[in-house]
Amino acid sequence: MRHAVKGRKLKRTSSHKKALLVNLATALFRHKKIKTTVAKAKEARIFVERLITKARKGDIPARRYVARFIKDREVLKELFNEIVVKVGQRPGGYTRVVKLGARRGDGADLAILELVDYNEGEVKVTKKKEKAETVSTEKVTEEKTKAKAEEKKSEASETEHSEDVKSEQEVKETTSDSESSDQNESEQKSETDKEQK
Repeated sequence: MRHAVKGRKLKRTSSHKKALLVNLATALFRHKKIKTTVAKAKEARIFVERLITKARKGDIPARRYVARFIKDREVLKELFNEIVVKVGQRPGGYTRVVKLGARRGDGADLAILELVDYNEGEVKVTKKKEKAETVSTEKVTEEKTKAKAEEKKSEASETEHSEDVKSEQEVKETTSDSESSDQNESEQKSETDKEQK
């Protein structure tokens, strides 16, 4: 009996299991997201998080330790130069396991293993959430159209107001012209009346 023995055997010998974890870790560092079974994803998560924690030290012994497992030099450079920098001061929890459901052929439970800092907001959305998002986007578009209509109305009212002001000014000018002409006529009449007397 395997009392208090950590980890999963994954139906492999220890050397085969080690090779599997190394390959999963390399693929994860290269692509930032991999699709595998839930058991493999959970086991690889432990292995990957230990490597990232070691790589955060950034010194030469840490680089040599990680290089024992990650044989691809490009992936190793990417881990130390980009991934560790993006992780920053995060205290663990660098990866996420998202369950996908059963595989069609053999019914194995599938999951996505991804680096948290690289795949924010890319978790699969359920149909209810998609419907809610479409409803919210429809509301936003309705609000935008209402706002545009209000802007057009305000612009139209401003132009009407300016036209009203112009017409009032024209009316005032014409009335002032007519009043001045009336005054001139009355003055002329009074002068003619005086001359006649």
